[in-house]
Order: sequence, then C-alpha cells, then structure tokens
Amino acid sequence: MFIKKYRTSIFLALYFIVLLSTFWYMPQLAFIIFISLLLQLLLLPLTNKLAEKMPRALAAGLILLCFISLALLLLMLVSKSFIPTFSRFVTDFPQITEKVQSIAWLQESDFLQSELDDIWAEMKNASMTALKSSLTLLLSLFSKFIDLVIIFFVTFYLLKDGEQIKSYLASLFPTRDYGRVMQLFDRILSALRIYICSQLVICCITAVIVFLYFTIRHLPYASVFAVVSGICEFIPVLGPTVASAFGTLLTATVDPVVALQTAGFYLLLTQVNHNFVYPTLIGKSLNLHPIAIILGIVLGGELLGGAGMFLAVPFIVICKLVIEDIYKDRVLVRKQEQASRWLAKKKN
Repeated sequence: MFIKKYRTSIFLALYFIVLLSTFWYMPQLAFIIFISLLLQLLLLPLTNKLAEKMPRALAAGLILLCFISLALLLLMLVSKSFIPTFSRFVTDFPQITEKVQSIAWLQESDFLQSELDDIWAEMKNASMTALKSSLTLLLSLFSKFIDLVIIFFVTFYLLKDGEQIKSYLASLFPTRDYGRVMQLFDRILSALRIYICSQLVICCITAVIVFLYFTIRHLPYASVFAVVSGICEFIPVLGPTVASAFGTLLTATVDPVVALQTAGFYLLLTQVNHNFVYPTLIGKSLNLHPIAIILGIVLGGELLGGAGMFLAVPFIVICKLVIEDIYKDRVLVRKQEQASRWLAKKKN
C-alpha cells in the first residue's frame, strides 16, 4: 500500500539517483549530455522565436550555427591577448614569488612566511600544470573534436525535439501523475536556464571589469586576471574569494598601496555582484543557502575535480526541486487520507 501511494515519488527519486550516478560511472557520457542540455537551455528562447517563422529543425540549425560562429570569434579574440600574456605570466612566476616573499610585513611573521611558502609551492605546481594542460589541450584538440561534434548534434536534437523527449520521459510514470512530472521537469529546466544564463552574464561582466581595472591601472597580466576572475565566477562563493586573493597577492609585488586598492576593488566588485547583480538576474528562484553551495562545491570537487565544482550548484538545484516535489506529494497524500477518514466518520 505504501509503495502504491508513493510510487511516482519513489520512481522520481530512483530516476534522479541513477542520473546522478551516471556522472560517477560514465563521466564522459554524462558530461556530454549535461553540456548539451545547458546549451539547449541557453539557445531555446531564440529557437522558439525563430521557429514561429520557419520549420523548427531549420530554426534550431541556424541558431546553433550562429552560436558556434560567435563562440569561435570570441575564442579567437580572447586567445590573441590571453595566450601570450599567460605564457609570460608562467615564465615570470618564479620572479613573482620572490617579490612576494620579500614583502616586509610577510617576513616579520614566521607563520605567514611558512604558510606562504607552501601556498606558492602549490601555486607554482598548479601554474605549470595549467600551462601543460592548456598546451596538451591544444595538441589533443583533434582527439576531442568528436566529443564536440556529438555535443552539438545532441544540442540540435534537444532544440528540435526537446518537448517530445520531455513528454516521453513523463509518460514513463503513472498516467495520473503525468502533469505532476511535467511540471517538475519544467521547474528544473527553468531553474537551470536561469542559473546558466545568469552565470554567463556575471562571468562576462566580471571579466570585463577586472580587465579594464588592470588595464587602466597599468598593472601586468590584465587578461590573465580577467580570465581567472571570469572563470572563478562559475564556482559561487568560493570562486570569487580565490580570484580576489590571487589578484590582491600578486599586485602586492607592484606596490603595497596598489595591493590595498586592488583588495578594495575586488571587495566592492564582489559585494555588487552578490547584493545587486545576483538578486537581479537570479532573484530568489533558486533559493539556495550559501552553506549548501559551499558544501556542494567541496563535495563535487572531491568526487569529480573541477567539473564537479562547476556542476555542483546545478545538481543541488535538481536535488532540491525533486525533494520538494516528493515532500509536497507526501503532504498532499496525507491530507487526502485525513479528509477521507473525516468523511467516513461523518457518514457513521
């Protein structure tokens, strides 16, 4: 009797547990599907508008082609400034570490000096790993080309047949709960669309502002700090903090006063993003507590590394909406049982 009453809730829980487990057992396949879904959510509004004037397949193809062209153009523009600057940054990194370690107020504290030595050692290894990874990525671009083509093909069919796929998945559940499952899918997709669009806007705004600040102040490695700040915005709470500390510490090699000004700049930028930009773009639709975000990011990083940290918030959003739906259904079933018992007593 219990299973029959909560059959759909049990199926939903098992369905999403299997879906999330896919990232652990088949990370490449799951990553392709998830990136395709995010691209579909990003391009869906434009595809829907264009589909009103032409066949949907043609509209989906045109929008996807425009997106690919725009992405390639942006990549070319950014790479012209970023790759040479990043290479110079990695080359100059040993000299930068020496300058930071020679700062007077750091030398006065043995504890800070010891901790800083460990941090610089890790950053040096990370920077060399990042450079090697970037070069390896360029060299192995052709080996990843097939995955990229698959992502675009999956995105195309999601744009073209997304509603039919969603309806089919909902039809696998009991017929009486078809509307409930469709509403849950719509809430999940809407929340993910709000999240990915907002994150892209915030990342771009942050990267441009940081680049302008470093360029206007004639500080070195402007494009490197801009890209780091933009990418770190994809990891809420922890990402901006790491980017701020990174930028402030390295500008201390120029001038301590400049480092204080840069710290103030990052603090102001973070406050504006969190108190004005985030609420305006995302609002209270996600309604996630910072503690949940931080713990989710840490757990995602432990399980899947960088990809896990990036996907942590979307996963938390999905889990939150599924749990809320199951809880609401349980409350509804209890109310119906209470109402039926009350009617039975009234008849007696």
